[in-house]
Amino acid sequence: MLSDSDLTALWLTVKLALITTGTLLLLGIPLAWWLARTSCRFKFLLDAVIALPLVLPPTVLGFYLLFVLGPKGPFGDTSLAFTFTGLIVGSVIYSLPFVVQPIQNAFAAIRREHLEVASTLGSSAVRRFFTIALPLARPGILTGAVLGFAHTLGEFGVVLMIGGNIPGSTRVVSIAIYDHVEGLNYGDAHRLSLVLLCLSFLMLIFVYGLHRKKSLLLS
Repeated sequence: MLSDSDLTALWLTVKLALITTGTLLLLGIPLAWWLARTSCRFKFLLDAVIALPLVLPPTVLGFYLLFVLGPKGPFGDTSLAFTFTGLIVGSVIYSLPFVVQPIQNAFAAIRREHLEVASTLGSSAVRRFFTIALPLARPGILTGAVLGFAHTLGEFGVVLMIGGNIPGSTRVVSIAIYDHVEGLNYGDAHRLSLVLLCLSFLMLIFVYGLHRKKSLLLS
């Protein structure tokens, strides 16, 4: 059984992952569409910025986000550091490539002929996007959503730097596990870790099952 504080941390983590994933889908789908279709010569620079969290140490990213979101940052007195809103901002940036890249690849795989035929039939660009592009890219969108959700569940370095360890506000599961291990409460750490392990494994099964189904349909 999980303690009340651990249940609170688990709920806070799931809430953070849901909000982060929803925000990333709203921002990432149009961004991925533009990246997949643009011929801009400087596109590679934006690709590099989006992929930066994949190689940048989480504590480094968290440090700069702490500076930006803190009281001495560009937002002045409106400090988002050590708040749940700050965690959302950090999580969106940290999980950005895990959502955008699968969706971008899905959009890039759509054959231009499908869109060109619809265009000759009088379909507008907006209608082609919603009726053709989005349905064809659905596996990539689902993959991005699952990976973004799972990645947010296990964040540690970024959330620790931005949010600290405030119970009921910024103390997520990864921080709670660290607290248990530091206090030699290995049983509590094991139970929380097992919850994350099971959730992550189930989500990966969903992703690989989705890709297997797609491969069978294309074969």
